[in-house]
Amino acid sequence: MNAPTPPRSLEADCSGGESFALRVIGHSMAPEFNDGEIIVVEPDGAVRDGSFVLALHDGEWIFRQLCDDGDGRWRLHALDPAWPDLPLADLSAVRGVVIQKALPGRRRASKRYV
Repeated sequence: MNAPTPPRSLEADCSGGESFALRVIGHSMAPEFNDGEIIVVEPDGAVRDGSFVLALHDGEWIFRQLCDDGDGRWRLHALDPAWPDLPLADLSAVRGVVIQKALPGRRRASKRYV
């Protein structure tokens, strides 16, 4: 997913930021996250292996699953196998953790990730 530009507060300083919502664009995170669904991102969320995260990679905002390869190596993983995994030098690129998703107009279809 190529995420829209996050709020300025996230770009300037992620510490202490408030949660915000983004719309999923594309199919790189299907079938768990489909095009048009809304995700809620918490900038101060707990980052761990398997978390769904918003990260800054090569100057572009990207939504992926964070995977620990062991030995302190991390990668950003797309759920759709057509998209390659992206290596991370460290966790400083991770700017927020997805804590919830929802289908617009369908309150009962929401799911929490924390």
